[in-house]
Amino acid sequence: MTRRLRYPKGETVKKSSSTPATRSIHAGSPRPRIGRAVVTPVFRSSTYEYHGEAYHDVGYLRLSNTPNHRVLHSRIANLEGSEDALSTGSGMAAISSALLTVLSAGDHMLVQDCLYGGTTSFLQSLLPRWGIRHSAIDPQDPDTWEARLRPTTRVLYVETLTNPLVQLADLEALVTFAREHGLISVIDNTFASPVNFRPAEHGFDLSVESCTKYMNGHNDLVAGSVAGSADLVQRIKHTLDHLGGTLSPDCCFLLERGLKTLALRVGHQNAAATEIARFLEAHPAVATVHHPSLESHEQHERASRLLDGFGGMLSFEPAGGAEAAERFLAALTLPVVAPSLGGAESLLVRPAAATHGSLSPAERARSGITDALIRFSVGLEGAPDLIADLGQALEAAAAD
Repeated sequence: MTRRLRYPKGETVKKSSSTPATRSIHAGSPRPRIGRAVVTPVFRSSTYEYHGEAYHDVGYLRLSNTPNHRVLHSRIANLEGSEDALSTGSGMAAISSALLTVLSAGDHMLVQDCLYGGTTSFLQSLLPRWGIRHSAIDPQDPDTWEARLRPTTRVLYVETLTNPLVQLADLEALVTFAREHGLISVIDNTFASPVNFRPAEHGFDLSVESCTKYMNGHNDLVAGSVAGSADLVQRIKHTLDHLGGTLSPDCCFLLERGLKTLALRVGHQNAAATEIARFLEAHPAVATVHHPSLESHEQHERASRLLDGFGGMLSFEPAGGAEAAERFLAALTLPVVAPSLGGAESLLVRPAAATHGSLSPAERARSGITDALIRFSVGLEGAPDLIADLGQALEAAAAD
């Protein structure tokens, strides 16, 4: 008799009795193993045999319920500490599917005043077509939030750590505020990853991730995820089924493989970014450094209390303005000047000229983004090697 495969959510390893490193390798693995394979095979079939099940339980690629998807969803849910999880074709597919599920025509949402550019564009360009509006709030000032509420407010949307200044919102107050006013709380946890922060454990209803970044960690795929209660995730899956933002089986395989080293990678990046931030803060050719590990960071105490690690993202300003910043970038030999983050290779970018170039100078100034600011995604290189390269590039920039 053929044994039916099970895809246990948290049954292989328990969230309460194992470390993230163990859960990232074993959580959600099918039992018995498929064909006795230690690694989940790639299932490129678009459809699966029918045995009288409900239609949405029959394997079909667009419905994100192939064997590759099931294993991946179980593992992400376990890492996030949530009841359920869903993979998507990109981080924006996760964000858009989640918001289009919990918002209807005429609804209103409160959003953090500094968001990822793709999210901002979605809020400003597409949601108004359905009469969905938003108001910005200062995530550091709870006393001002209630004045922004409307009778139609349904959602509170924030990010764990902001791009590119790596600010940490008052997450505890935000969860309390959302509950008091009956709002669905949604948080983009991309910069932290579930290694450093697990939103479900702190009361957030939904966590979205751009799995392109830390979750995969190798700069070789685009993917996203949504994690939360089983009811909410299944509602979002129904939306995603219609929108078609499904993750391919090959990308499911790559993402599952990336997750196996998530805790190790993020642990290294946490430590390396802290070491680099301290070096930069002490360097005479650097004007400002932003990283939550530094006591000079405005939310250092909060980050020490809420986060399990300070993250691999930092930003800084070389003395001498935008021209000095460009000379610095040109002199580097190890990090790559490119957008994105969270991969094995260290990546740097000047937001005013790239990721935030669509904002006006006044908008960037209001957000604290100067023309000289450089965003640094610390990779997996040795911290001493990166520090040596940063040092010589700073000297070259100052000498010109």
